[in-house]
Amino acid sequence: QVQLVESGGGLVQAGDSLRLSCAASGRTFRKYAMGWFRQAPGKEREFVAAISWSGGNIRYEDSVKGRFTISRDNDKNTVDLQMNSLKPEDTAVYYCAASLSTITTMASHYDYWGQGIQVTVSS
Repeated sequence: QVQLVESGGGLVQAGDSLRLSCAASGRTFRKYAMGWFRQAPGKEREFVAAISWSGGNIRYEDSVKGRFTISRDNDKNTVDLQMNSLKPEDTAVYYCAASLSTITTMASHYDYWGQGIQVTVSS
């Protein structure tokens, strides 16, 4: 089993940057593909970014391409999401997730989830 804890959220202004980090427990972290999802009020949870167990395969949702960067450190059991040029529409609760499947954009394919962390971008 894997426990995930997100950190780094907060309130920023449009155009600012923020770095989210997800710390995973357990010695099997490197077996999991990792993803970031977000959920805005009144909206469904949506895919943001994902990275394969090796870090060699990465995917992004179209609206964050060129602004967000996902990375992982298998020695530290962490996966980060660097968010630049933030926009008000990026405001949401962000979730870290782990999947035993190959890299995937589908929330239903993720086995473990963090509790979520709020990111608010003011205009």
